[in-house]
Amino acid sequence: MRFVDIIEKKREGCGLSTEEIRYWIQAYTAGDIPDYQVSALLMAIVLNGMDLRETTDLTMAMMHSGDVVDLSSIDGVKVDKHSTGGVGDKTTLALGPMVAACGVKMAKMSGRGLGHTGGTLDKLESIRGFNCFLDQETFIRQVNAIGLAVIGQSDRLVPADKKLYALRDVTATVASIPLIASSIMSKKLAAGTDVIDLDVKYGDGAFMQTPQEAVALAETMIQIGNSLGRRTRAMITDMNEPLGRAIGNALEVREAIDTLRGHGPEDFTELCLTAGSVLLTEAGASEDREKARKQLEAVIADGSALEKLRAMVKAQGGDVSQIDDPDRLPKADHVTPVLSRTTGYVKELRAMRLGTLAMQIGAGRATKEDEIWPEVGIVLNKKVADKVEKGEILAWVHHRKPLGSQWLKALEDGFVIVPEKVSRPDLIYKML
Repeated sequence: MRFVDIIEKKREGCGLSTEEIRYWIQAYTAGDIPDYQVSALLMAIVLNGMDLRETTDLTMAMMHSGDVVDLSSIDGVKVDKHSTGGVGDKTTLALGPMVAACGVKMAKMSGRGLGHTGGTLDKLESIRGFNCFLDQETFIRQVNAIGLAVIGQSDRLVPADKKLYALRDVTATVASIPLIASSIMSKKLAAGTDVIDLDVKYGDGAFMQTPQEAVALAETMIQIGNSLGRRTRAMITDMNEPLGRAIGNALEVREAIDTLRGHGPEDFTELCLTAGSVLLTEAGASEDREKARKQLEAVIADGSALEKLRAMVKAQGGDVSQIDDPDRLPKADHVTPVLSRTTGYVKELRAMRLGTLAMQIGAGRATKEDEIWPEVGIVLNKKVADKVEKGEILAWVHHRKPLGSQWLKALEDGFVIVPEKVSRPDLIYKML
């Protein structure tokens, strides 16, 4: 089989066979096909697409390019949630304990952030001593014991995706639904859970710009997951403003703790309750989503959800006193308020700009070698539709180093304030 023939076939808009896709992934993972040839094939896929059969075959080939986790020794149904990424998205930190407190096991493998936000592992490592890297036996034992564990992905989990994503990132071939769907679903399927809830985001702070694009991606991933025996659902959510109020790792841990105590931000709480109701229903722990929601509200009210977070942190070597007293979490040397120069209503809160600004002061990584400072970030005092008076605080910046005037001006410009009232946007566009 000549790889140039595969490139030519896709260039002409023809479908690739299962055998051709399997050969591509196996040979490229092994280092037998050069980057320049794979780049040509990726561009042909961006231009000509793949049908569902091809996309499913690509997902399966990538899934089997490395280790596939066997979670069969975990009792009961195992659930997972995946977000396509966004600013202030700390959902796993609150959702996992809520679901586990309702008796459903979450065995989750997460990654680090690269770009305008920290990843789940970066947030958890804000907690002193927290160990994100457990061996599989310890991981399974912990999920059986307390119903919850969040760990880093093994280097042997879907190695094909690591190579392909790095290449797509530098060849302008990221924007392709088959390539995005296979990247996400190969990792979720290799992680071994039974139920997957996808939070597919759209808007300024997300990869998919429109709700229609997000629906198309979600439908593809649902079809892949269901066809391979995993109960897969999706919610389409708005990321035109940050989720919650905190952007930055330790700040987001604090916000997750606040949410488990029953006084988190309205939008973030709603997202967790909605995602949790899907997971509980699909796992068979509730008859319908309305009853599931009440179960989730009950475990917040009685403190058992917070206790699950506490139990996970303790089991993974973290300092539980920082959960009991979030003031013990890392704190920035400086907290600077940013004031409004005008009176009006917040019409837009530019999520990507705010996430990028947070990254620039150390809350995220521009390159994988960059160090994250857990204590830095931005806490929003105003969100879309809020009334703002001149001189009122828009946000607080938690920082180590002095903030330049251009950086502060860019943050102010992230708030678009207009004279007339603005309606609050719906967070959840559609459930699939």
